[in-house]
Amino acid sequence: MTNLLHLASGLFLIPVCYTYVIYPIATILLAKKKTNHQDFHTIENAPRITILMAAHNEDLIIEKKIESILACNYPLAQLEIIIGTDCCTDRTDQIISQYAKEYPQIKHQQFDERQGKVRIINKLVSKSKHELLVLTDANVLFSEGTLFELSKHFKNSSIGLVDSHMKNYGMSPTGISIPEQSYISLEVKLKDAEGKLWGTMMGPFGGCFAMRKSLYKAVPENYLVDDFHLNMNVLEQGALCLHEPKALVYEDVSNHLSAEFNRKIRISTGNYQNLVHFAAMLIKSKKIAFTYISHKVIRWLSPFFILASLIFAVLTYSDSTMSALLIYSYLSVTGIVMIDISFMKAGIHFRLLRYITHFTSMNLALLIGFFRFLKGNSNGIWKRTERLQN
Repeated sequence: MTNLLHLASGLFLIPVCYTYVIYPIATILLAKKKTNHQDFHTIENAPRITILMAAHNEDLIIEKKIESILACNYPLAQLEIIIGTDCCTDRTDQIISQYAKEYPQIKHQQFDERQGKVRIINKLVSKSKHELLVLTDANVLFSEGTLFELSKHFKNSSIGLVDSHMKNYGMSPTGISIPEQSYISLEVKLKDAEGKLWGTMMGPFGGCFAMRKSLYKAVPENYLVDDFHLNMNVLEQGALCLHEPKALVYEDVSNHLSAEFNRKIRISTGNYQNLVHFAAMLIKSKKIAFTYISHKVIRWLSPFFILASLIFAVLTYSDSTMSALLIYSYLSVTGIVMIDISFMKAGIHFRLLRYITHFTSMNLALLIGFFRFLKGNSNGIWKRTERLQN
């Protein structure tokens, strides 16, 4: 029993290593020579698409967003673009209205009271004409091939959802954007591999993805992570979820540690909402359960594994070399984060320190998000993360 206690502090870190290192590397390597399903639409028989977007105070980017949609190599006659504006107090409504006058494909619905993205999208889906939906955010810019590369997969009736391939711009060494971009890049590769191997991609990039309207189930209005909820609903109904690397979209990544930290707390709160909602998926399908647990569930629980490791290390500190080393490691990480934050404020930047800060803040956000989830009372409305920064 004593020996088991000595080992416990290290054993609790195995799931953390598995979800962040072992599972991603193994999955990406296994999928290296795999390809997605090849039964594609062509541009000549491309399906009709309804593009849905909720926007709140996006006058800095909304014109570029609409122009990027119109510039796609997709027949304009095949598109329906519905934009719901969420009680905007800037020029967003005026900009969209001007485009709606020129392009009959654009439909503009204004909401005079704050709704939140989830409520707006739920309402816009009911107004959409076409079976193929593309859900997108105002700050995510399309490339020329985005719409076709997403839509081509839906010739295969087994495909329910297709994710875009997000590229970041606006990285700066002065903040958190570079480690955040590195993390996102690894996530994109992992999701691509999951789709190729099993059709069980775990969560699309929320800024742009396509899905069948017939598989859309209204997201609960108080939920904070709608994209993952929709993804799991599609898998639950037996359809496949894939990532398409040619469906390029572009987003400015946040560079501010505090803004990104608050965003991750909100996302973490939403993760635990989804964890409870889709508890049955942990046993419903071997493939889905495997990817769900390996990629998401263990990662969401990692702060608790780390805390358990620390507690057992403290309990066995006096007679366990491993426990002593772990305690010194935890203290070192805490010190590094404090130093890096001080350096950041002073304009001094070391990339390795910033990666440690990023990983620590991510797990701290998960921990805080868990307690906010327990508290409840989320209204599903959250302030957008400030981007387009220097």
